[in-house]
Amino acid sequence: MTEPTIRIDKWLWYARFFKSRSLSAKLVEAGRVRINGSKIRKSSAAIRVGDVLTFPQAKTILVVRVEALGERRGPAAEAQQLYAELKA
Repeated sequence: MTEPTIRIDKWLWYARFFKSRSLSAKLVEAGRVRINGSKIRKSSAAIRVGDVLTFPQAKTILVVRVEALGERRGPAAEAQQLYAELKA
């Protein structure tokens, strides 16, 4: 059985790092996001629980580990359960 996955643009939006899914897709397609250290350029790239994402947010670089995939863009408290912030 394969592990469940989700599109990175959708997950970044669910986790409330970006106000819209199109903004998260633009950042990915600009090559500004890394999954487990590898630069990606496709907003359809699949991520799974345990993956480490690195991307810019405002004036900082965030490094987060995916803890859950999520099923919707919920309130902030729910979104914070989707990831664990790591030290850059």
